[in-house]
Amino acid sequence: MNWYIAKIIFRIVSGDGNHCAQFDEQLRLIEAENEAAALEKANSVGIAGQDSFLNAKKETVMWQFIAVTEINGIANLNDGAELYYKLYEEQDAEAYIEQVQRKSGLLACLGK
Repeated sequence: MNWYIAKIIFRIVSGDGNHCAQFDEQLRLIEAENEAAALEKANSVGIAGQDSFLNAKKETVMWQFIAVTEINGIANLNDGAELYYKLYEEQDAEAYIEQVQRKSGLLACLGK
C-alpha cells in the first residue's frame, strides 16, 4: 500500500446562502494501492464528509463536497518528510514575506 495526500474541497452554505462564498480546502491522508484508488477513496471521503446542522441562529449550515483537486504521493512517512508543496509567484516579494512572517508570529504566540 502507498500513502497519498488528497486535497478535498467543500463549500459551506449558511441559511439561504446570501453571504460571501465560503470554501474549506482539506488535506487528507489516504492509504491506497495506487493513485487511481487514492482518488476513488478521496472522493468517498468527500461524499461522506457532507453534512448539515443548525447554527446558533437556527439556520441550516451545509458542507457540500465539491471535488478532489489534487492527489500527491508520499514517498516516505519519516520525521520531516515533505507531504505537500505549492509554488507561488508574487509581484511584491517583500509583502509576501511580511505576510508569512506575521502568520508565523501568530503561531509562535500559541506556544506561550
